[in-house]
Amino acid sequence: MTVNLEVAEGVGTIRLDRPPMNALDIATQDRLKELAEEAGRRDDVRAVVVYGGEKVFAAGADIKEMQQMDHAAMVLRARALQDSFTAVARIPKPVVAAVTGYALGGGCELALCADFRIAGDNAKLGQPEILLGLIPGAGGTQRLARLIGPSKAKDLVFTGRMVKADEALTLGLVDRVVPAADVYTEAHAWAAKLAQGPAIALRAAKESIDTGLDTDLETGLAVERNWFAGLFATADREIGMRSFVEDGPGKAKFL
Repeated sequence: MTVNLEVAEGVGTIRLDRPPMNALDIATQDRLKELAEEAGRRDDVRAVVVYGGEKVFAAGADIKEMQQMDHAAMVLRARALQDSFTAVARIPKPVVAAVTGYALGGGCELALCADFRIAGDNAKLGQPEILLGLIPGAGGTQRLARLIGPSKAKDLVFTGRMVKADEALTLGLVDRVVPAADVYTEAHAWAAKLAQGPAIALRAAKESIDTGLDTDLETGLAVERNWFAGLFATADREIGMRSFVEDGPGKAKFL
């Protein structure tokens, strides 16, 4: 399999495994969607790490495969391409991308689908599609602009240039830079910590933030309000408030 899902300590690791560069061909895209949806459903998965291995996250689409596709073929495929990445973005649990080496094109777009990005000091990210006479097609023009702002996104998309980890951190493209050897350990630790939190409240927080970014303020506030009130029906809310009153803040052990 070109993508695998392994679960430990409440953390599901979606591992790209298509050496040498984890090129995202159609089979890999479809498998990614399948496993993202599985991770979203499974009760034993409370947070997710997306990881490409020690050397490379994902160098992009499989250009040789794509070169054989004409306009009609891509019209039929483009939606499925986007849907495979959107499945990762819609995992209703915290998701962290552990980025080592190249995260280019589709690889960068995959990292953009995570809630948090930890990069190795050897990471290089970018959207080089313009150099092929194309534009990003798996969410890059949309998620990148929402994350770092339109002018910075246009710089990367218009030029196709790669940025190293330190610049990616400055741009806000990644959230933390660590030694390359520590990327997965750091990402798993972040996910494992959140896996101990209140699952429904974390889902509510993620959906409220993501929905709010894509709509007007009033609609976003309505989503927040409905989730906030709904959480009063959960066992985790009872546990959290009881623990706060009896033991002080930050000591609750959620189900």
